[in-house]
Amino acid sequence: MFDHIHHVAIIASDYARSKAFYTGVLGLPVIAEAYRAERDSWKLDLKLGDAQIELFSFPDPPARVSRPEACGLRHLALSVADLDAAVAHLTAHGVACEAVRVDEYTGRRFTFFADPDGLPLELYER
Repeated sequence: MFDHIHHVAIIASDYARSKAFYTGVLGLPVIAEAYRAERDSWKLDLKLGDAQIELFSFPDPPARVSRPEACGLRHLALSVADLDAAVAHLTAHGVACEAVRVDEYTGRRFTFFADPDGLPLELYER
């Protein structure tokens, strides 16, 4: 019945800054972009494997607790083939990453970083 994630929706406080981060730094391809005048909102659909990230802008969105240990959605994890290369890429773009850790159950390496609004993102090595 439920077989995969279709999309994850993110509301950005600064649409241009977040668009540059997700397309330029993370390199996600744009599927579509539209301005919705009735909502004074941009919507950007980005390809992420078989799923999508929907990036929205809204006037004056309220702040949300985004720490990984806060109640609710914990973080968005991105799968990478080479964690060291991905961390080096982010670092070269001025994005700070936490120290690399090893998942005690799978033996896989991972780290966390944040998008421009502080949304916790994880890199998980395949």
